[in-house]
Amino acid sequence: MTLEEVIARIPEWEGASVTSAPLGGGITNLNYRVDVRGESFVVRIPGKDSELLGIDRRREYACTETASRSGVAPEVIAFLDAEGILVTRFIAGRGFSAEEIGRPASVRRVAASLRRYHDGPPFPGTFSAFETVRQYLRTVSGREVPFPPSFAWIMERAETVEQAIGSVPRPLRPCHNDLLLANFIDDGDLIRIIDWEYAAMGDPFFDLGNFAVHLGLSDAQEALLLEAYSGQAGPEDVARLKLIKILSDLREAMWAMVQVAISALDYDFVGYGQKHFDRCRTQLQDPRLPTWLADAARAG
Repeated sequence: MTLEEVIARIPEWEGASVTSAPLGGGITNLNYRVDVRGESFVVRIPGKDSELLGIDRRREYACTETASRSGVAPEVIAFLDAEGILVTRFIAGRGFSAEEIGRPASVRRVAASLRRYHDGPPFPGTFSAFETVRQYLRTVSGREVPFPPSFAWIMERAETVEQAIGSVPRPLRPCHNDLLLANFIDDGDLIRIIDWEYAAMGDPFFDLGNFAVHLGLSDAQEALLLEAYSGQAGPEDVARLKLIKILSDLREAMWAMVQVAISALDYDFVGYGQKHFDRCRTQLQDPRLPTWLADAARAG
């Protein structure tokens, strides 16, 4: 469906003068800013075969709408069910550099935003990082994708990580599960978060670890994040964060492998996947890993 066809389907926009412009930053969907009667909106048109990435557009719609009640997610304006097209209110604000969002004040604000929706109403669906990896592996089975030579070793060690985390389950909370830098917007009051297409109920530590690994936070910055989020953090919390960072990178690498198999976009998914496989392997080789595994399994 074209943007013009979407605009024609929104009753509130009928007869209005409409201007639009593409929004950059996305590598799965087509996103547009649409201005109508002095108000601004975002139209998201799903990419081809995005369901193979584990995206459920109805769930995305429901999670975005639920998270918007906390003030963190954008307001939902319309959802075209058959096409999976989501229309939200445009958030006026600015993005962050990696250096800026890693500053203490910003880390504390991110933690506060995460707590807002983690403590909010439940989302539909559930998310597990390692189960997502397994799903992606099934999706690319029989296709030509460039797994690294160490892939079997990575998967074997990642299963050990999953077992340690799973031995002490935490209550499921509403989670975003895709906290890339580009998904944070400062509206001058709150740090807002966009792009809820992977949202579901899950381990809140996945959001913490996903944010930490994407932004390359140091040990000190991670300690601040945990302190700001929960008020205190014991060795079991540090260990859980460190282990989930490993699974986050493996999930991201496997996401890229699915994109290699299905995407027609002009983007270096091979290089993107290699970056995350490399970082996952480096973390699995960290001499502190046995301590993290033991501490995570002893928690509680």
